[in-house]
Amino acid sequence: MARKFFVGGNWKCNGTSEEVKKIVSALNNSQVPSSDVVEVVVSPPFVFLPLVKSTLRPDFHVAAQNCWVKKGGAFTGEVSAEMLVNLDIPWVILGHSERRSLLNESNEFVGDKVAYALSQGLKVIACVGETLEQREAGSTVEVVAAQTKAIAARVSNWADVVLAYEPVWAIGTGKVATPAQAQEVHYELRKWLQENTSPEVAATTRIIYGGSVSGANCKELAAKPDVDGFLVGGASLKPEFNDIIKSAEVKKSA
Repeated sequence: MARKFFVGGNWKCNGTSEEVKKIVSALNNSQVPSSDVVEVVVSPPFVFLPLVKSTLRPDFHVAAQNCWVKKGGAFTGEVSAEMLVNLDIPWVILGHSERRSLLNESNEFVGDKVAYALSQGLKVIACVGETLEQREAGSTVEVVAAQTKAIAARVSNWADVVLAYEPVWAIGTGKVATPAQAQEVHYELRKWLQENTSPEVAATTRIIYGGSVSGANCKELAAKPDVDGFLVGGASLKPEFNDIIKSAEVKKSA
């Protein structure tokens, strides 16, 4: 079974009500491949989730950018998986490098978050990726394998997990992993899944690329056999997000 192309838009900590309405309006009017060709998920900040959920076209879905590691309660400032489910938010991004680095989220903590979110019925975009120092030291595969292992140790059913490879050195820097670099890591991740989970999980789990994806580079990246889509940052707030969604056509014609 072919893996359906997946394009996520991570809006990060950006936007006002008016800006969000404009972005949603542009998405609603965009001409993109049908939902049997590409799955599109956008991730606004928590405060805009209800607004986006209620106004976004039905073939696009909504993700939260984070959720708490267990049931809600006395955790000031956190948002629980149960709350997202209550709002009918189907997806959540977990383990983004900005949270790993700025908030010191460990591999184990991210693994626990992924397992808990899945247990509550959410689908998860789980992020892995290495820093520039780690890449230059030649430990890229070792780093992303350890990050993936912490998830695999806690998750048995991968049907609702999308794995996002985001080299930290390429996020928001304008530096992009070359298509060959991206394919190499995606191949190694899929091989790791095959050897440590099952051949079926390896064959069916979508591994998407994130890190300065743009309208200019998306088609070349999408053509790589183990690149199953994108997690887009800054460009997801701009019209070129349409072009990135359309790059799914590269796979359809391959």
